[in-house]
Amino acid sequence: MKSILYYTSCFIAVLGTVNGAPARNTIRDSANPPLRGSEDLLGYSSDNKLSDHSTEEVKYTLLPGQKEDPKIGSYLDFEKADNPQPIRGDLGASDPGPRKSNNGQTINAQWPMGSLSDRYGSENSGWARQENTVVMPDATKMAGVDMRLEAGAYRELHWHVASEWSLVLNGSCRIQRSVLAKNFDLPISAFNDIPEDQLYIFPGTKAPKDIEEQNVTTAAGIVPLSQSYSYHFSEQPAHEVAGGSVKIVDPVTFPIATNFAAAIVTVKPGGMREIHWHPTSDEWTFFIKGKARATLFTAPTTATTFDYRAGDVGYFPQSNSHYIENTGDEDLMFLEVLQTDKFTGDFTFLSFLVSWVMHIC
Repeated sequence: MKSILYYTSCFIAVLGTVNGAPARNTIRDSANPPLRGSEDLLGYSSDNKLSDHSTEEVKYTLLPGQKEDPKIGSYLDFEKADNPQPIRGDLGASDPGPRKSNNGQTINAQWPMGSLSDRYGSENSGWARQENTVVMPDATKMAGVDMRLEAGAYRELHWHVASEWSLVLNGSCRIQRSVLAKNFDLPISAFNDIPEDQLYIFPGTKAPKDIEEQNVTTAAGIVPLSQSYSYHFSEQPAHEVAGGSVKIVDPVTFPIATNFAAAIVTVKPGGMREIHWHPTSDEWTFFIKGKARATLFTAPTTATTFDYRAGDVGYFPQSNSHYIENTGDEDLMFLEVLQTDKFTGDFTFLSFLVSWVMHIC
């Protein structure tokens, strides 16, 4: 069953090393944070307050016809736009961007999210775009959605047959934890204003800064901490390694996400995520910042090299070896997601070599 990943501008496998350090961290540094965070980052906390900080202000000029009613279907020549935006009349919202050694044939392991068609929210409340098997036919285990919600906007109540794992890239959002203990005891007239069509993304009333003002506890009681649907990954310090840093969240620290393990990896200029492969899961990667290059090797002899930049999706099938190199002049940051109950077990080429007997080497 395919799983769905959300990495949003409101709210899109790393053990061992970056830049060729040994697979096991042999440096005992008590000041270096561990790979995983503490239980304090899990779930609800009254200390979590909403801030007035806005996401990135985007400077742009709309094209002629872009403010018109989208039903008119005006032709828009985005080739003439310095910073094209996914806006049609009162639909959509601004986008902070960026838009900006082979042998044989492997799968296509790269897709730029910016090239996908947007699904617009109403009244400039936001947008969403989706990577799936339509654009990456071989990415059969996981798909991703890039979503932006403007201040006060909502992603409507929904659910999936597959599991969903989300990463908030900037801004803040809130997921209420109330449990419906019984059916609505309301008159039919209370539902007169229910929309006929799906809203998907829509504007609404801003949430109070203090979460205590919105918290609801029903007869079902409080959700146990071990079943919390949120983990404050942004507050977890990163574990430093030779060429960058890494931090991990998986069911060890986030138990409700039983089949998702993820890492945020930062690679310094000139560094690389060493050659490795995962024996138990495909890897779904989203590039958050910087420029990268990766070569995917598929046994016995095929290999393809791909260039990535912020906003791109990478997909590396189970047991296919690959590396990720920082080709830019700033830090490279990316998200790695595996479908497993613990972020471990990736094999590195270095650990493979050191396990050989010397006379063979």
